[in-house]
Amino acid sequence: MILAAIRIKGKPNIKKEVEKTMQMLKLYKKHSCVILPAKKSVIGMLKKIERYITWGEINLEVLKMLLQKRGRLPGNKKLTLEYLKDKVGKDFEGLSKELIDSKIKIKDVPGLKSFFKLKPPTKGFERLGARKPYSMGGVFGYRGKEINLLLKRMI
Repeated sequence: MILAAIRIKGKPNIKKEVEKTMQMLKLYKKHSCVILPAKKSVIGMLKKIERYITWGEINLEVLKMLLQKRGRLPGNKKLTLEYLKDKVGKDFEGLSKELIDSKIKIKDVPGLKSFFKLKPPTKGFERLGARKPYSMGGVFGYRGKEINLLLKRMI
């Protein structure tokens, strides 16, 4: 199982240690997304910065869509099927399955950027509430499988 984390809050008024954790996770800018393994250490880091991000388990369909539409190579070139077949020998479906099963990591695909730039969500975030966790009706924090609905609207 793998996790998707999306940065919701921008840079102003963020503590240095929180910003450093975001840098380690490659969450550089607002509305950027990273795919991470579901390890205890990673979950601990996500919980530490939970007031600035939202995260949850990504499914195969959404991961495939994310790679196809938002996957980038150096020079901001789009990730193509031809490139994948040449470098990894797989299509988007096969790569997504192997990522979900943790058989391969994003860094194992030569040249693929490890973060994805997303748009603000269509029709906005479905929940209002400043700095409330998702469980209390806010935007931030752990969403579980509902992260897939948000990602579809941001891709």
